[in-house]
Amino acid sequence: MDTLVTAPAPAPASAPAALRRLYFVRFAFAAVWAALLFATADTLGPLSATLLVLYPLFDVACAVVDVRSAVADGGPVRHLYLNIVLSTLTAVGLAVAATSGIPAVLRVWGAWAVTAGLVQLVVGVARRRMGGQWAMIASGGISTLAGVSFAAQAGGADASLKTLAGYAFLGGVFFLVSALRLGRATRRA
Repeated sequence: MDTLVTAPAPAPASAPAALRRLYFVRFAFAAVWAALLFATADTLGPLSATLLVLYPLFDVACAVVDVRSAVADGGPVRHLYLNIVLSTLTAVGLAVAATSGIPAVLRVWGAWAVTAGLVQLVVGVARRRMGGQWAMIASGGISTLAGVSFAAQAGGADASLKTLAGYAFLGGVFFLVSALRLGRATRRA
């Protein structure tokens, strides 16, 4: 039986603009968060534990905004809902892991980086016609690999929260690049 394969419809003009704003906010948050975590990363205290839980909760908030925008523009949202669930579970997992030490935190963060990276990769591929998504696709792939390295680092003597700060900052840079590329793609359309 033959099936008809159609290309997804181009995104409405408002979708890239909303996504661009969201990506700028995500970059700014990641940069500030990374600096704060880096400054407190030597020990797993109340401030660093709070920062650790805050990051996936911010991701949930961003995914909710993204879902609302995507629904309004008729875009795909299934993977965004999955991201909301993963990030919510991660926030709970990090709150628990923070009571056990840095290796436990790295294991939870690593699992989240792998799964969220795969979701980001899929969403980026689905949105590629919108433009500016190559950075999201690359970020998703790198996140998946980084997650494996966090889990490996958890078993070593060099377990540190500083690697999470670097990871978050790099992720923020990918959001910035994507926002800039979306702006360029919007001007061309």
